[in-house]
Amino acid sequence: MRRASLALVLTLALLAAPLAGEAQTPGKMPRIGYLAFPAERLPAHDAFLQGLRELGYVEGQNIAIEYRWAGGKADRLPALAAELVALKVDVIVTASTPAIQAVKQTTKTIPIVMAASGNAVESGLVKSLARPGENVTGLTFLDPEISAKRLQLLKEVLPRMSRVAVLKHVTTTTASLDASRAAARSLGLQLQILEVEAPEDFDRVFGVMREQRAEALNVLASPILNANRKALVQLAAKYQLPAVYQWREFVEDGGLMSYAASLAEMLRRAATYVDKILKGAKPADLPVEQPTRFELVINLKTAKALGLTIPQSVLFRADEVIQ
Repeated sequence: MRRASLALVLTLALLAAPLAGEAQTPGKMPRIGYLAFPAERLPAHDAFLQGLRELGYVEGQNIAIEYRWAGGKADRLPALAAELVALKVDVIVTASTPAIQAVKQTTKTIPIVMAASGNAVESGLVKSLARPGENVTGLTFLDPEISAKRLQLLKEVLPRMSRVAVLKHVTTTTASLDASRAAARSLGLQLQILEVEAPEDFDRVFGVMREQRAEALNVLASPILNANRKALVQLAAKYQLPAVYQWREFVEDGGLMSYAASLAEMLRRAATYVDKILKGAKPADLPVEQPTRFELVINLKTAKALGLTIPQSVLFRADEVIQ
């Protein structure tokens, strides 16, 4: 009886062994596709990795990231999006409206997280902020309202200013322009709307600004303009135009002022969407988030070169002042 019992125990153990081995086999490492519009890795992009680490994800240890960089060229986005889709990544993260559109046109099944998008509803990226629908969710910034705020900041710095050039890309939404026009009327400003399609247009439009005697410049949000920010900053300096921009990177490269949501904070927050999706949440059920923190960055060295004195009332509100 004892021998029979022992044989039975050994047999059951052998049968159970493969099952136990299967239960202990780790699952495949999740893969994130990361599609970026710029030609270079911005410090803000590291905030996304920081956000992942705060949630327990470490690149190369328990999560893999497939990076694709478009080099500031919109025509490269569809092919790069197709590459990520072909890799069958678990989720795709990107931080510009053209890149989001390229991914959305390529896949209807892989979840897409918008780390930063302008006017997500107007651009057709989501059906609504509360109920995005389909496979896209994430964060969107309030560009129309912020565009108006940037005009107000220019007026505070240049109280006698009456003519402002507004530089936009051909893809800029009408909402941003409408908000700028409304703000201009309330501030008694005359706007000069100038449109570009490619960097080759920059010299021409700055020549027009000089001809029309623009006294300042407001650069509207655009991935194309952001990707060429150094050229824009240099032209603004050449033509002695005080300019306000969207992202702080313009000011770090020598621009006068920037005011917008923190791109780094939005990228960090995007990690929370990735975490929820990897744990089973559907993008259609995750409301789109709007930023709550906005930052004003001022470059005093540039102000001095322009012969400007930034009012203390503006400096006190600055989140960072670059000396």
